[in-house]
Amino acid sequence: MNKLWAPWRIGYVKQTKKNKGCIFCKREKSMLLRITEYSSAMLNKFPYNNGHILISPKKHVDDLDKLSKKELQDLMELLFFCKKRISKIIKPQGFNIGVNIGAAAGAGIAKHVHIHLVPRWNADTNFMSTTSKTKVISQSLAELKKLFNKNGQK
Repeated sequence: MNKLWAPWRIGYVKQTKKNKGCIFCKREKSMLLRITEYSSAMLNKFPYNNGHILISPKKHVDDLDKLSKKELQDLMELLFFCKKRISKIIKPQGFNIGVNIGAAAGAGIAKHVHIHLVPRWNADTNFMSTTSKTKVISQSLAELKKLFNKNGQK
């Protein structure tokens, strides 16, 4: 029998109660990739795929229409920066980029709007996700963060 070793997932599996406070407002340093005037980007601690990044406004709002034009522009510029940077590092063949607004739309953190940037590869859906509902993430978050910030780009 083959074994899938993913010890970092135990935190998610054992999570019995919601963390207090907003993860986007806390901006956990170990996951944080970049902060701009109005936005921040961080690695998703429980990614759908390798390189899954969450981009959020600093302002704690539940919808994009509650942001100013400057805040929206900053958010989009950070999204494009992250997409370009992650493309260079791990060379995905495509991306899913999405915003879930409201719990009914699937927003896990509905009170703070955020963008998911999920790198994709032609072969990233396989029997593991189809038959056992298990996703294999092939790179540690710490290693990816180090590569993202390589050459003094923090």
